[in-house]
Amino acid sequence: MSDPPATVDFGAPEKFGSHVFRVEIPAARNESVVMVEDYGYRGHEAGVPRDEERVVLERRVWSGIADIARREFNDRLKAAKVLTGRWHTGTNLVERLLGKELCVLAWAAETAKDDQLPVIGSKWAALRPEERWWLFSMTVAEAGLPDDAQRGWRRALFFALSDGEKPALGRRRRRPVEQDLFRLPLFKETE
Repeated sequence: MSDPPATVDFGAPEKFGSHVFRVEIPAARNESVVMVEDYGYRGHEAGVPRDEERVVLERRVWSGIADIARREFNDRLKAAKVLTGRWHTGTNLVERLLGKELCVLAWAAETAKDDQLPVIGSKWAALRPEERWWLFSMTVAEAGLPDDAQRGWRRALFFALSDGEKPALGRRRRRPVEQDLFRLPLFKETE
């Protein structure tokens, strides 16, 4: 059995040039958090940009969703026997599939009020990873840039995930961690 690959932050490959997401968290609490898809070595090839900003979040929104994403990702990283991560000021690297999932959460939450954020987090956590990947693909195809808020699938994500009641304390709607699903695509080398 091979050793798990060396990773940083949230499952991002340690080696240079990997396709990852960057979450830029500024030191100033009044500045926005920016999520960027970094295509690594594939950037600047065949019309692919080096990187693309996906979403810019107000700090209050980031504060409302950061913990649910950290818990979800760390549960899955532990199941894959990979080092877990924590959000810190500066650049946070996120494995590409987890980054896609984080974008879905951020897009759903970007225009939410504070009382809607727990509902969005709970419903996002109840989705399966492959459902989040599909939602990312559908959304990014027509509305994947920061200026695209309130358009198409981004608007639909907000309505789909914000409709409902705030979950009761201590009662989270989360699906069980699926070890086999996580092992298959997450650390497979991209061609």
